[in-house]
Amino acid sequence: MPTIGPKTAARLVFHLLNRPRGDADALADAIVALKERVQLCSRCYSITEHDPCPVCADPQRDASMICVVADSKDLFAIERTSAYDGRYHVLGGLISPMDGIGPSQLRVRELVDRVATDAPAEIVVATNPNAEGEATALYLSRLLAPSGVNVTRLAYGLPIGGDLDYADENTLARAIQGRRSL
Repeated sequence: MPTIGPKTAARLVFHLLNRPRGDADALADAIVALKERVQLCSRCYSITEHDPCPVCADPQRDASMICVVADSKDLFAIERTSAYDGRYHVLGGLISPMDGIGPSQLRVRELVDRVATDAPAEIVVATNPNAEGEATALYLSRLLAPSGVNVTRLAYGLPIGGDLDYADENTLARAIQGRRSL
């Protein structure tokens, strides 16, 4: 499993071996239930137990904004901030020519259709600041330009509580370029 190395895997195995059989059965049942109950939202393509998902079903959310993320874990990270109250669109990955992933393997067409149908005022591209995230953001910006929608990108910069001398050159450069008035 991702992020579980050999030592952690061994700890998990030994933990399960030292637990009653019922605990292993309950874990297996939970995994099966997860696969049976979790589905993709038909509007934003996030994972959910109910279609539409709670975000899409909430009439209080700002329908004039759609935040585009690579996957559901990014959506959940943004939701934890309580700083965004718009809608979402989950692409299902990022453009990565090295991995053979192009726009046709992502939910780009569905995003274009949503923009045409819902006419949002703003698309917030919230992809990671790496080569794949930047390529995806640039592609979406150019693709959506004819629609007239305002395409924005998350700001880059220094983390709160960070020290300048620990920041890498790219992060510091982005922070300088993205400065704002006080």
